[in-house]
Amino acid sequence: MNSAKILFIDDDQRICRLVKRYLENNDYLVIFAHDAAQANKLLPDDTIALILLDIMLPDKDGLTLAQEIRNTSNTPIIFLTARGEVDDKVTGLQLGADDYITKPFEEKELIARIQSVLRRTQTLSVNTQNIHKTQANFAGWRLNLLNHSLHSPDDERVEITSTEYSLLLKLLNQPNNTVKREEILYILSDREWSPLDRSADMAISKLRKKIEKNPRKPEIIKTIRNIGYQLTTAVNFSET
Repeated sequence: MNSAKILFIDDDQRICRLVKRYLENNDYLVIFAHDAAQANKLLPDDTIALILLDIMLPDKDGLTLAQEIRNTSNTPIIFLTARGEVDDKVTGLQLGADDYITKPFEEKELIARIQSVLRRTQTLSVNTQNIHKTQANFAGWRLNLLNHSLHSPDDERVEITSTEYSLLLKLLNQPNNTVKREEILYILSDREWSPLDRSADMAISKLRKKIEKNPRKPEIIKTIRNIGYQLTTAVNFSET
């Protein structure tokens, strides 16, 4: 039994009934808020494992609410909305959402996306000794663990995707230890590892282009031949 508690924020009663049935069919606990005001009363509940959030709320834009949530919490957020424009998806993910599902949707897709996000966030949660920290500092860089923002040593914000955030956090949690390619592939797609799959290498390459002075001669993320990758700098977790 899953028993994970999910907060669904949506003012459409029909969709709420549908999602309630889908989630309970798969042994999830679900609580509802029909506007941002109700949501803010429920959000302090630290037993909430995941938030499903609509963009079009009656009292506040869901994107704004997501940003407010992310400023104080790293609880996973999945947008579940009728707004399928590319700009909305990009904005949602940049604000720190973990996924974006467009209505209408099928039960199998919804449950699969929820399971994927929960597995990924459980795998990537910060180490126990750092659980109350909100920022990771490495090589002059700062990664905010609440809103998922990344700032350079020059204090410039560098845009990263939710996948790049997940990958970077995985490396930060294991400094000077090798993260295997199959572990990275699991973060990327939750699928079985294949020796011919180069998506892990491509993801590392994209991340290097954002944080390395010379991506062709990386100093922060080193390749461990035939095994994986290693973050070779010291990491300090602190409060923002």
